Amino acid sequence: MDATFTDDQLTFAEATRAVLTGEVTPDRVRARWSTEDGLDQSLMEQIQSLGLNSVLVPEALGGLGLGQTDFILMAQACGYVALPEPVVEQVTIAAPLLVDAVDRGLGDGRVQTVLDGLQQGTAQIAVGHPINPLINFAHSADWFLLGHGEGLYLVPADEVVIKPLKSMDPSRRIAEVGFDADAAYCLAQGDVGAELWRATLNRGALASAAQLVGLAEAMVEQAVRYTSDREQFGRAVGANQAVKHLLADVAVQLEYAKPVVYRAAYTAEVSPGRADFAVSHAKAAATRAALLASRQCIQAHGAMGYTWECDLQIWVKRAWALAREWGDEGFHKNRIHEWLLRPEALLGPDFTFGRRSITEVPASEEEAA
Repeated sequence: MDATFTDDQLTFAEATRAVLTGEVTPDRVRARWSTEDGLDQSLMEQIQSLGLNSVLVPEALGGLGLGQTDFILMAQACGYVALPEPVVEQVTIAAPLLVDAVDRGLGDGRVQTVLDGLQQGTAQIAVGHPINPLINFAHSADWFLLGHGEGLYLVPADEVVIKPLKSMDPSRRIAEVGFDADAAYCLAQGDVGAELWRATLNRGALASAAQLVGLAEAMVEQAVRYTSDREQFGRAVGANQAVKHLLADVAVQLEYAKPVVYRAAYTAEVSPGRADFAVSHAKAAATRAALLASRQCIQAHGAMGYTWECDLQIWVKRAWALAREWGDEGFHKNRIHEWLLRPEALLGPDFTFGRRSITEVPASEEEAA
């Protein structure tokens, strides 16, 4: 099996990273902190012009019809620049949940209208999952996809109560959102609702994992630049073996995390019903790499990396926030353990990216394993 990205996927990701790197600078991120909504509207318009909101929407519904493996590198690029705007959440979480609802014929046409607004850039959608109740940029959302028990509700912004909270990351505008579970807004209940929320949890965790990888990449690059430029006793700080080892440890963890995240994207795209373990593995690995990067890169900066004046703290605080979003490392390790203990778990190299990948094994054969 060829697990490498295609030229088209790499080109799309490189184009996205080029735009974001030029537009999302530390100074412009800091400028958002003092604004009322915390968003850069001109950047949002550029992102809309790139068509990112339609990436994971099927062509039959007006989208580009791409998959998770097509967008995963772009999500990583959003983390690399510490993008404050909830682009990844809109593309990876909100849009596919709306698509699932349309495919199931839920909402009597309301869902399609909201999905069209999301693709056209005229509507912002926020998702509140039971495991992730604090919603980022809730104040700017036009519609909310919220849960009550196993129910899925599509609620307009004027029917929710928003309680703003303070995040350790000043780029995030988190809030608690309350609403009345009115049957008029209900899209699904019971097993259907539970299945939709399960898929949403996997997408949210995968989105966070990809961004954490990008954050870790950027932190290592900043630490390398700083230790190369900073001199002590007539030589660069980075020439010391102790500093090299700090950053080398992060680089190793990061290289181990990347293929795990990419594999989770592939599994979620090809066999979403079997993606729980792969996504949890990705979130745990990416979290470990990003938290190690935060710690080691602050140390490489002589602890000044955490100070308000140093740009590194923008990436560090985002990593701390995303590490706990959509399930922390402990939650996802527990999901991995539960899967590994299943008698029918398909284990071994043949079921990774081998000839008998788990995504290629028929469900009937898996149940009989």
